Amino acid sequence: MRPHALSLSLGLALAALHSVPAFAQDAMPAAAEATVVSAAAQNEPALALADTTTAPADTTQAAPAGPALDYALAQVEPAQVQPAQPGPDTPALDAAEPPPATAAVEPIAADDQRTDAERDFDALYGTPAQEYDPVADPTLPAPASVPGAFDPWEKYNRKMHRFNMAVDRGVARPLARAYSKVVPRPVRLGVSNFFNNLGQPVSMLNALLQGKPKQAAQALGRFALNTTLGIGGLFDPASDAKLPNRSEDFGQTLGVWGWKRSRYVELPFFGPRTVRDSFGALGDAPLSPLRHVERDRIRIPLQGLQLVDVRAQLLPLDSLRDGAEDEYALVRDSWSQRRDYQIFGDRLDKNGDTALPEYLQDDSNPSVPADAMPVMPTDGGR
Repeated sequence: MRPHALSLSLGLALAALHSVPAFAQDAMPAAAEATVVSAAAQNEPALALADTTTAPADTTQAAPAGPALDYALAQVEPAQVQPAQPGPDTPALDAAEPPPATAAVEPIAADDQRTDAERDFDALYGTPAQEYDPVADPTLPAPASVPGAFDPWEKYNRKMHRFNMAVDRGVARPLARAYSKVVPRPVRLGVSNFFNNLGQPVSMLNALLQGKPKQAAQALGRFALNTTLGIGGLFDPASDAKLPNRSEDFGQTLGVWGWKRSRYVELPFFGPRTVRDSFGALGDAPLSPLRHVERDRIRIPLQGLQLVDVRAQLLPLDSLRDGAEDEYALVRDSWSQRRDYQIFGDRLDKNGDTALPEYLQDDSNPSVPADAMPVMPTDGGR
């Protein structure tokens, strides 16, 4: 064997023995180091031979520092690792939050029959005893005081009310329903306009007696306009001309003159009234144009048609009245409140104290007028 080949073989063997401890420390870095050493031995065989023969210990000490440092760190016990101290630029860690306080559990009463689910529901939404009661709320203002009806004759009035309701259910209501079903709505509207127009002279005179000249002029204008352009009152051009329709009668005039409180009374066939309004009907009867028709065969059918028309306008209120617990009290109180507004409504409006709902303020709500009553004491011998 040649001398230079022998030297090359010994250098490769020593390099392989030198790389074994490195493989034990870290496989990947040692493999890379062995590759570097082998390449150096091939390129410079003489240098490799001199290094291995003269200083093998130095070769062992020439191991790379990186793998040795990693191996030393891996051998450190976990207990020896100290947490890093925060520097001046490192934000301080938040203090550990204390554990949440446990809510106190309320003791369960011995007589509590609720289930756990019911207790949870009551804790969220409250028990029935804790529900809001608007009637007992002390923060609400006092309720509006509406004057009640003066009804010392209630025993008699209830009997008369039952009689009137029997007549209404047996005669008046069926006629009104048949009238509404058979007669077209435009025709029924024309009939209502006609009878409303006949009452304008009475409203004009009573407005003057109550000291309302402007309202009296408006009633006169309505009567003239509807009688001419409205073809006898069948049409209502006065409403298109912005002339308000306000009904006035002598019962209202007596109230304005000072007869403020009057006994409630139910008249047979004609329903709710007061003593004041009964005298008021006697005062309005001579002024009604319809009562001046001499021929009974013309006047009486017209009065009958007016009664049916008035009852037909009241049909929407039947469901409210039939469902009432006390029908008599409902009719009495609602009629009395509306009547008080008709008499004293102007003063309430001026004071800004209108407490009635709109359906009671509506002056188109009908009642049986004096000219629809077939017989009146003022008719004389006719």
